[in-house]
Amino acid sequence: MFGGGGGMNPRKMEQMMEQMGIDVEDVDAEEVIIRTSEYDLVFDDAEVTKMDARGQETYQVIGSPEEVESGAAGGADAAGAGASEDAGSAIPDDDVEIVATRTGVSESEAREALEEHDGDLAAAVEALE
Repeated sequence: MFGGGGGMNPRKMEQMMEQMGIDVEDVDAEEVIIRTSEYDLVFDDAEVTKMDARGQETYQVIGSPEEVESGAAGGADAAGAGASEDAGSAIPDDDVEIVATRTGVSESEAREALEEHDGDLAAAVEALE
């Protein structure tokens, strides 16, 4: 990544990344699912690292996935009428935070409004105001 840094001291690398405004943290993930139109990739006990470079978040997933039928992983409802748990996972936390901050409601109320409006921020805010 930094041209010949393969032998670089990890502490030195961490200091350089901090100076560049890059924060790195491990994510304690139990399972990672990547859904495609053809299949799902399921990583059990994957190593997940989150890198935040000035607001741009990048996730690195290390592990060996199992390829399963599309929609079969994680208890997703293939018909599309998912339980609230599945719908909640489809709403980005950033969107929930935006709606909650804008309207002054709790994050759970904001998430419910976003779910009712299929993730439409403006419609959720309008419904809560």
